[in-house]
Amino acid sequence: MSPVRLIARMDIKGPNLIKGIHLEGLRIIGNPQEYATRYYQQGIDELIFMDTVATLYGRNNLSDIVAYTSANIFVPLTVGGGIRSLSDMERMLHAGADKIALNTAALANPGLLEEGARAFGSQCMVLSIEAKRLPNGGWECYTDNGRERTGRDVVVWVQEAVSRGAGEILLTSVDQEGTRKGFDLALIRVVTDAVRVPVIASGGMGSSVHLKDAVIQGRADAVAMADILHYNRKNLAEIRAEAAMAGIETRAVREAA
Repeated sequence: MSPVRLIARMDIKGPNLIKGIHLEGLRIIGNPQEYATRYYQQGIDELIFMDTVATLYGRNNLSDIVAYTSANIFVPLTVGGGIRSLSDMERMLHAGADKIALNTAALANPGLLEEGARAFGSQCMVLSIEAKRLPNGGWECYTDNGRERTGRDVVVWVQEAVSRGAGEILLTSVDQEGTRKGFDLALIRVVTDAVRVPVIASGGMGSSVHLKDAVIQGRADAVAMADILHYNRKNLAEIRAEAAMAGIETRAVREAA
């Protein structure tokens, strides 16, 4: 198995880095560029920027943040929120993004994944899933920060999306997000069993034990962290050391420029 990637997830509203619980009750954390720089200096493997209000307003407004970050921070950047067309993708990639995350637009027009994969490569196309447990079992895809139901089964949708060109899955449990109680391990495992592309576990990490569970039980390829980093409850050196103690290999820390 490849080394597990440690990823900082940065949810953005306007100029601010924010954090919520169940993707709601959003609280301002600070300047996203300052936090991104801190995580880069600590040795983060990748960054994810998600514009949390982009779908509401019809456009992703992260170009300036992405351009600044890509000029100063040299790790892969994934950008999502409100990206609805090839021209939107191209604008973000031109600003410095390495990968594009699609949720609402892909559900509305699955062919957009194929168009993006043809134009930029599958490695560039990240399917973002906001999943909620159903009372009778299974998970449903949601949009708009976990507010809007789609009626789409997560496993069925993830398989279709990968067949259409999605090269990676950002899998967020709305139920666990912001709770610090750990990932939805059953959700992660059902998705990693269903597809053969990398899966990023997101939503719920409160300790390094949760990382271990996501990797060993869920078979996640990467873990996205927000709360645990934003509130400085653990730094990346501690997380890496505790992962190593659990027998989990992470990437070697490179020197920040």
